[in-house]
Amino acid sequence: MFSFASGLLVWLTSVSMHAQVVVAIGQNFTGSTYGDISQALPPDANGAIGPSHFVEFINGTVAFYNKTNVQDAVRITDVDFWTETGLTISSASAVTDPRVIYDPTSQRWFASQVDFNATVTDPTRAANNFLLAVSATSDPTGPWQGFRFRADPSTGRFADFPTLGVDANGVYISGDFIHAQTNVGPGLVSIPKADLLAATPTIANRTWFGVMSYTNRGQVLQPAICFDGSSTGSVLAMGDIGNDSDPHSNVVSFAVQNAASPGATLTAPTSINVSPYVVPFNSDLGYPLFNPVQPDGSTTLQVNDGRISAKVYAIGGVLYAVHNTEVNGRIAIRWYRINAATHALLESGTIADSDLDLFFPSIAANAGGTVVIGYNGSSINTFVSCFAIVGATVNGVTTFGSPVLLQAGVVSYHDANELLAQLLDDPVTDSRWGDYSATSVDPTDPNRFWIIQMYPSGVDSSSGFDVGIWSTQISEILTANPVLSITVSNANAVVSWPGTAITFNLESNTNLLAANGWTVVTPNFSTNNGQVYYQTSLTNGVRFFRLHKP
Repeated sequence: MFSFASGLLVWLTSVSMHAQVVVAIGQNFTGSTYGDISQALPPDANGAIGPSHFVEFINGTVAFYNKTNVQDAVRITDVDFWTETGLTISSASAVTDPRVIYDPTSQRWFASQVDFNATVTDPTRAANNFLLAVSATSDPTGPWQGFRFRADPSTGRFADFPTLGVDANGVYISGDFIHAQTNVGPGLVSIPKADLLAATPTIANRTWFGVMSYTNRGQVLQPAICFDGSSTGSVLAMGDIGNDSDPHSNVVSFAVQNAASPGATLTAPTSINVSPYVVPFNSDLGYPLFNPVQPDGSTTLQVNDGRISAKVYAIGGVLYAVHNTEVNGRIAIRWYRINAATHALLESGTIADSDLDLFFPSIAANAGGTVVIGYNGSSINTFVSCFAIVGATVNGVTTFGSPVLLQAGVVSYHDANELLAQLLDDPVTDSRWGDYSATSVDPTDPNRFWIIQMYPSGVDSSSGFDVGIWSTQISEILTANPVLSITVSNANAVVSWPGTAITFNLESNTNLLAANGWTVVTPNFSTNNGQVYYQTSLTNGVRFFRLHKP
């Protein structure tokens, strides 16, 4: 409270009746575009925010953006990136499936991909390698140290769809192992984090857990990232990601023990019973059953299956995860909050839209209970566009607000492979999209989240066909409950608050005991440097002010 000799008393508060936070868009820009360097289908939109840079790591391209001057970017190919880490990528090899994480506790970056033989028709018949790199400092434009090691040293299976996790004890890489285009099982390797941070980084003490059973360990393992020490070695996977179109009700949870040392072990898996989900895939047909629709009426956009495709985020001992399901014939988002220590399901929910298909979600959260999910959405009325939805967890209950449009798509998307398949009368080949997005928390301000996604940005008609062009969209989401401030200027009091609080009303009251005494302040306000200002005379007597969300 503030008291002035003139008799004006002002109470400053912010009130939200729906446990929602104020959402605003900060930096919001197009990253890479198909044909700039990368011609990947799909690009696997991935990236992370650090102290000074956003690092975009997609198939074909690595880009470093100064987060305060996003046009000042350094962009290289992914092969050049690995070359600069000290690795040699042969002309017969290609790299794919990028992941990147900034770890604020060690102030280092970690990045991974897999390699494969690009000169053969079926690279899954041969063994491939995990690629891992760690930066020397918090500056991603500086030196990195790279490592290459056999993904499956036991039986030489091919690692697909690699995932990456980091916590206080270890760095974890998983893959979905395939042989001759047949899925075999998930695999996992654990590397002591301290070894990677040493003056001479090493992976010599890594532990390989082998190719395991889908039945026991789940499908597509996602090692968690955790920066607050509340979870170590946590891994989540779905019980089923798309072998049928029946409802499934389990998430698999387990952990890596003693990850800081050689000879790490795994805890027994726990099957967590969740509300039934239906994966948007039908293997009997050979292509997704619940493809998203686009404005040209097509349903040829491939959106994968029910896997957790993006990072599992751990904070405060809680694991946050998100994947796709199906609701009333449309693709929807299912999210979870899971106790990392006990594997208990704390909360889950489904985000669906009566008009839009929602796909390729990613999730992150901060210690204050703010949760952000980034995703794509499309419909017969909406080109594939980039969205975010923000929630708040209060007393164990998470409430999400309204979707925020980050970037609208401009065309219905059809890639070159789909168009070629149409020429060959192949009804199965779809346009690849995804295979994931990424959401991360700004290490310098946990109320700022960054998302990288895809959107269709145009067409290339040079071949005689309208081939779709994808671009990545990198968006900064500002989340915080607004705070009122007061200053005195001559005989006036000036009340101000952030201009991002567009869904809040300024209200006043002359008697706090009168619960119904709050009225909306309606005079014109002034705005300057992102702040909104209201001026009132100090001679108006006692008044109380609040920001209130109706």
